[in-house]
Amino acid sequence: MDAMKPLSDFFKAIKKDARISTTHIGVYAALLQYCLENEGANPLSAFSYEIMWIAKVSAQATYHRSVKDLHSFGYIRYEPSFKRNCRSKVYLLL
Repeated sequence: MDAMKPLSDFFKAIKKDARISTTHIGVYAALLQYCLENEGANPLSAFSYEIMWIAKVSAQATYHRSVKDLHSFGYIRYEPSFKRNCRSKVYLLL
C-alpha cells in the first residue's frame, strides 16, 4: 500500500471543505498512521488514547469532537464502543 495515497486523497477531498480544521487533519493523519502500524487494518480497532497520543491531542473532548465531525462529514465511519475495556472501530472511507 502506498502510504501517501490515502493522505493525498484526504487533502484533495478537504481542499474546499471549510469545516475542516488543523485538529481534524491531525486526527485523520493519526488514524492513517495507526492503520499503517497495524498492517493496513480497516476497520481500525483503537482506544481513543492511542490515537490521541499520535495526533498530539491532549483533551478527550477535542478528540471526540474531531472524530464525530469526521464521521458526520463522511471522511470516516466511527463506531464507538462506550465501554472502557473495548476498542472503538473506525473505518477509513477515502
